[in-house]
Amino acid sequence: MSPPLSASLRRLGTLVALMITLSLTAVLPATAAADPLLSQGKTTTASSTENVAFPASAAVDGDSGTRWSSAFSDPQWIQVDLGATASISQVQLSWEAAYATAFQVQVSADGTSWTTVHSTTTGTGGDQTLNVSGSGRYVRVYGTQRATQYGYSLWEFKVYGTGGGSGGGERLLSYNKPGVASSYQSDGNCWECTPARAFDLDPASRWATSSTTGWVDPGWIYVDLGATAQLSRVVLQWDPAYATSYQIQVSPDANTWTTIYSTTTATGFKQTLNVSGSGRYVRMYGTKRAGAYGYSLWEFQVYGTGGNPVDPPAPPKDPANPPALVWSDEFNGSAGSKPDAAKWRADPGTGPNNELEYYTNHDNASMDGQGHLVMEARKQATPGTTCPTDPLTGSGTCQYTSARMNTGTKFHFTYGRVEARIKVPKGNGFWPAFWMMGADFLTGRPWPYNGEVDIMEILGKDVKTSYSTVHAPAYNGGGGIGSPYTLPNGADFSDDFHVWVANWDSKGIVYTLDGRTVFTLSKDQVEQTRGPWIFDHPFYLILNLAIGGDWPGPPDAATPFPSRMLVDYVRVYQ
Repeated sequence: MSPPLSASLRRLGTLVALMITLSLTAVLPATAAADPLLSQGKTTTASSTENVAFPASAAVDGDSGTRWSSAFSDPQWIQVDLGATASISQVQLSWEAAYATAFQVQVSADGTSWTTVHSTTTGTGGDQTLNVSGSGRYVRVYGTQRATQYGYSLWEFKVYGTGGGSGGGERLLSYNKPGVASSYQSDGNCWECTPARAFDLDPASRWATSSTTGWVDPGWIYVDLGATAQLSRVVLQWDPAYATSYQIQVSPDANTWTTIYSTTTATGFKQTLNVSGSGRYVRMYGTKRAGAYGYSLWEFQVYGTGGNPVDPPAPPKDPANPPALVWSDEFNGSAGSKPDAAKWRADPGTGPNNELEYYTNHDNASMDGQGHLVMEARKQATPGTTCPTDPLTGSGTCQYTSARMNTGTKFHFTYGRVEARIKVPKGNGFWPAFWMMGADFLTGRPWPYNGEVDIMEILGKDVKTSYSTVHAPAYNGGGGIGSPYTLPNGADFSDDFHVWVANWDSKGIVYTLDGRTVFTLSKDQVEQTRGPWIFDHPFYLILNLAIGGDWPGPPDAATPFPSRMLVDYVRVYQ
């Protein structure tokens, strides 16, 4: 901090400043700028800050009582991002007592290559109005010689001109940057839960402290942004192993840390922190765990300007409004014809969840010649297969066959209106479903890390209730996020066709039944209350008719075989 001044010294300083201002006015008139002020409130970055009380942003906040102050060394700089390219006509500097005798005003298109538009080696501090001519998105004051033993300090840094942008130029700085942690886990319970996983923009991967050495306080993780940055925001998406007390800290060298945010009452899940600080390294320093386990973050995102950012992949686009049909199957083939091989692939084999059926290679799926796909469940043993023991027969050989098919490798998509018109069968043990799986399941990512979106599930033992659910690492199986719903007047789903729809976009999923909204999932709400949202990537479609399993239970002697699930159409709009 610059030294306090006694009353007499302050008066002397004021007199000197007045004399300097008069002298400068004779050389460089301090007239009001004819062009608009472009810099106020914009994102500002500095080579350093003396401490958190003097951030770079204080020089562009329009408050003459707040200031930026640097470390006590040469050179130092402060730069403002105007949001877009501007034609610069004037720069006004209001120096504190710690001013520059030698400095340059520079402009840049990219914040990397700089052009000098004003230079002096005889600066005298005070208020300076510099008429300049140059073009750039970024404007920098680059100090090379201090007037005092302290640093550089500006009450105000104003840039005038035409152009610029309304935004502040904030960027994600931490994507794919190297991370370091107090410890990490990589075993069967948390595979590859390394520091890098917190910075990969993959909401289904995470960092966790080691189960053998890291379930202690304190625990920490930091990211190297590659260069000094001015921070504006930090986003943390916590696993249930979260910190109730922690600090966000910055450092120029990963050795000396300055706290820019602190809490002792954190509640986990997603936290968005507005911060102000400067540094190359940013650390979450946990001092108290919420439970018996360690610390774990699905995401640790750092935003601001400066650094050496890597551009993340562009996010997927939301569907048009109204959306257009991009894929469909109306199942209009002749009676007995098989599903279109260009659109569907059979998914043969035994089912998961302790199901009792064997899915055949389209033997149980065909057109009926009336515009429907027929998925037929049969009581039909499959020699050489092994299923859970059938309570009716006591046999471990699969005693039933059915159909399962998907669009994997044929059609994957992100976001859209996903729609199907279906009639379901009735009977104990049946489990018809229309759903989606994250396409990375096909390349080796295990469930539930790929994500699952169930659009329709019905249990044959209760055909008056339908379910829509999502599954992710933080909420799956019986803990999935979903809702049951019924038809008006307690009608039976097996009596007729019904239309199930999932309207899926970057904000969440809205489920409808026959045009009536039955369940809404907000991405923001899920992140705030349940865990990371992992449904912003490609998925594929699945239709199947399961028999038995943990949820529906087994068939019984009254279960009708064969029974049919009929699908009138499947459509996707984007």
